[in-house]
Amino acid sequence: MPVSSPARVVSLVPSLTEAIETTAPGVIAGATDYCTHPEKLDVPRVGGSKYPDVDAVLNLEPDLVVANAEENRPEDVDRLRANGVPVWVTTAAVNVPDGLRSVRRLLTQGLGLTEPEWLVEAESLWSKSVPVHSTAIIPVWRRPWVVIGRDTFAGDVLRRLGVANAYASHEDRYPRPRLDELQAQDVDLVVLPDEPYLFTDTDGPEAFPGKRYVLVSGRYLTWCGPSLVDAHASLSRSLPGEAVGRGE
Repeated sequence: MPVSSPARVVSLVPSLTEAIETTAPGVIAGATDYCTHPEKLDVPRVGGSKYPDVDAVLNLEPDLVVANAEENRPEDVDRLRANGVPVWVTTAAVNVPDGLRSVRRLLTQGLGLTEPEWLVEAESLWSKSVPVHSTAIIPVWRRPWVVIGRDTFAGDVLRRLGVANAYASHEDRYPRPRLDELQAQDVDLVVLPDEPYLFTDTDGPEAFPGKRYVLVSGRYLTWCGPSLVDAHASLSRSLPGEAVGRGE
């Protein structure tokens, strides 16, 4: 726990940027190019999460930098610390409760903030799971194809809404199967998020002819923050409901 609450925080993780700025407006002093929420956030940008401009981060003279064990490179974290900048690294969450616990520690211990209402509401909404009604493959990239595998936050989000992951028992967290292997999967659904790869009705579904698909918000599927409150209702409606179509 810090001696005093940080007043200038640089965030290298989009979901943490949203969580911090929503909870304590004005604390974020810098963020990545991919930190799109809150939408009115107006702070200096420091590049991407994987390859931030470390010099730009240092020039902002932050009291604290927040990062994630999965999204950010250890060498960048080490360089920041070597320059005397404290870095709080959140865990690579394997499920929703794990992710929310990690965010709670950051907000209450790392930043000395009061537990926000959105966090309590998100925990309540995601505390239960519905019975499995569909099995899906969940691509997150193409060229090459990358899908959600074992022990992932996104996989747990879908499982709690009744959608099982066809690659949940794979040895890798993000397998790279061949397209013909994906096409041969006996699944009810293909879930296509709009980030990190921007899947659309005309980019993605055509690779799975005849299979039912749904386009979803990548933010709702993968961000652990305030978006989880709206994500529960939005994803519940579209999995596998209104926004579902068939590949041609």
